[in-house]
Amino acid sequence: MPKRTLQGVVVSDKQDKTIIVRVERRFTHPILKKTVRRSNKFHAHDETNEFSVGDVVWIEEHRPISKLKRWVVTRGEKRAKLDEPADETGKRVSKKKGAKADAAAAPSN
Repeated sequence: MPKRTLQGVVVSDKQDKTIIVRVERRFTHPILKKTVRRSNKFHAHDETNEFSVGDVVWIEEHRPISKLKRWVVTRGEKRAKLDEPADETGKRVSKKKGAKADAAAAPSN
């Protein structure tokens, strides 16, 4: 029997060598005849810690790796970097925090 392959979006990459992937499926409700979206989250093994939140990845069934991990990342597409300003440490700064910091740094009259 072939292994299942699913496509999803990375929603968490906080664990070492593990990502959490949200796989969404769409179907027509049998009574309401309305398109419904449902999603499941899967823990997948990412050996090189290559993928981050927002990346699109394909996962494949695998033998159990840990208590929750039964999937392995086979391939993925990196999300384009956001055009957010970076502070002197190289970390991205959200526009809200940047605006507050600029207001606090500017002398008030």
